[in-house]
Amino acid sequence: MKTLLSIKKLDKNQREKKILLGLVDYYLRSGKPVGSNSLKEAGFEELSSATIRNYFAQLEQEGYLTQAHTSGGRAPTPLAFRLYAQEYVNQEEPESFSSAWGSLKEFEGKEIALFLQQATERLSQQSSCAVFLSAPRFDQDFITDMKLVSIDANRCLVVLVSDFGVIQTELMQLPARLSSLAIRRMETYLQAKLLRHLDVPPLEEQEELVVQEIYKESMLRYLVGYSTFTDEDIHRTGFSCLLRHEDFQETAQLAASLSLFENLAGLRLLLRETKHLNRLKFWIGEDLAPYTRLTPNCAALAIPFYLRGQVAGAVGLIGPIRLPYRQLFPLLRQFSTILSQTLTHILCKFRLSFRQPGEDQKWIFKEEQRLLGHSRLVLLDHTSQNKEP
Repeated sequence: MKTLLSIKKLDKNQREKKILLGLVDYYLRSGKPVGSNSLKEAGFEELSSATIRNYFAQLEQEGYLTQAHTSGGRAPTPLAFRLYAQEYVNQEEPESFSSAWGSLKEFEGKEIALFLQQATERLSQQSSCAVFLSAPRFDQDFITDMKLVSIDANRCLVVLVSDFGVIQTELMQLPARLSSLAIRRMETYLQAKLLRHLDVPPLEEQEELVVQEIYKESMLRYLVGYSTFTDEDIHRTGFSCLLRHEDFQETAQLAASLSLFENLAGLRLLLRETKHLNRLKFWIGEDLAPYTRLTPNCAALAIPFYLRGQVAGAVGLIGPIRLPYRQLFPLLRQFSTILSQTLTHILCKFRLSFRQPGEDQKWIFKEEQRLLGHSRLVLLDHTSQNKEP
């Protein structure tokens, strides 16, 4: 790391900032407190070790550095990382990460949920961070498959699979005791019905009554959730990647990050703020206090992505405070570009539309409208059974 301009030609404040940035760079590479001699050999040869130590002492008084032992080196505080991140957040880096994304740029299918899962997992691998992403609701989706999983004689799990690759589960209470063989016959019946096959396999009278109720009830729940879109869909992955970081080797240190990662309301607020600002943003340490219950000892970065030129969602990273911000900022920018381009291509190719939370659902097929009308009594019967007398 060589300084481009003679540090002696800078004024005192500029020199102090240059030393701080150099120390953070060195600390990120080594992971160890930085001594004056080490920093001098890393690009600050023009300054004596004594002069560097004087700057260290001043930076420590200002809250940017900490020293565990009198004779030891200095480590940056969250305040120093915040200044470091701010220095590089708007700086374009020449490094190219195009080889990291592989098949993401070539995705041609309609399974948007599958693409988002693959994309977030790839970003997690490249960043060694947990990833969270908010997405709008994509319209013109169909239920293409239903599977029944027998839990016991009185309950079964209904698995709904959509054309976009969305998977939703519903636990259903069966009105009668049914065998596993009967459940399999009912599943075959549902799949034939969804595919509009004319040769629907016959069922016993009781099985047919039960499967019709399962079909109407599960479809109703799906349609109500699909049409009443009040919050962004959140995709999360990669929390185990945080275990790679030395800062998270202790359970207590990991707990604060897990608290944030599991707090969907907090994640939505971070991503909404990013969408509103329409730019790359970061939060370090106490910056995250409004979004989590535990004292935050982690950092988050987020950037918006676009569909047809409109801000459609945002993607974020969670990691330790000691993050290589200088490398992660361009990584996020390129990921946002690839995500925006690929999703826009899918929308155009399949003539799909999307909407944000709170927008009215205008796209329901006649078959689904009929289903809603017939199913309302089923839902009322179901809820009335749960009421206290």
